[in-house]
Amino acid sequence: MSHVPEKLDLALVRRLRQVVGGEVATEAELRALAEQADGWVRATDAQLHSAEGRLTELNGDPASPIAEIATEVRRVEALSREREEARLLIQGLERRTRELRTAWLKHHAESGSPFGQQP
Repeated sequence: MSHVPEKLDLALVRRLRQVVGGEVATEAELRALAEQADGWVRATDAQLHSAEGRLTELNGDPASPIAEIATEVRRVEALSREREEARLLIQGLERRTRELRTAWLKHHAESGSPFGQQP
């Protein structure tokens, strides 16, 4: 299994935290972050669904080793925490996006439109 996706996830989480924490981002970056975060949630949901299914199978078989059950329980818990973090970061990103767009609109309203000025 490759560790590249983990590194990408860490970079995404780091940048989301920065933007949510107040760093400036361009409109294009905000859109890209929103798309990447949405993909992160979808991938985490799929992994969580798979782990829950595996746990159901293990629990249904009396011969299942307790160690395997424990591993899946830990996996479900970790994925649930990850999904919750992703959702919280997305909510923060949505809030921050509104703030940045409002600030941009306010700035342009106060500075006046160059198209409305007469020479």
